[in-house]
Amino acid sequence: MATPGAAGSIRLDKLLWFLRFARSRSLAQAMVETGHIRLDGRRVTRSSCAVHTGATLVLPVGERIEVIRLLTLPLRRGPAPEAQACYVRLDSGAPAPSS
Repeated sequence: MATPGAAGSIRLDKLLWFLRFARSRSLAQAMVETGHIRLDGRRVTRSSCAVHTGATLVLPVGERIEVIRLLTLPLRRGPAPEAQACYVRLDSGAPAPSS
C-alpha cells in the first residue's frame, strides 16, 4: 500500500481524521456525506474524493466555519501540533479557537 505522500493525494475522510477535524474516520465520512464540505469551491459528498497539496477546504467545525489550505499531506494521525503544521487557516479574521 502506498503512503499518502507517494501517491500525491489522500482520501478526504482520512485527511480530516489525520488533521484532527474528526475524532474517528467514520465520523469524518459522515461529515463529508452531509455535503457541508467544499474542496476548491466544489461541494463534496464522497469521502473517497482525492485531496492534493495546495487544496482549499471549507468545513464546519463546531459552531464556526474553517477555511484551510493544505500545505503538505500528513503521513499519520499524530499529535495536534504535527497535524496543524500541515495546513494554514485562511480566515485570519476569525477568532482563534479557545483551549
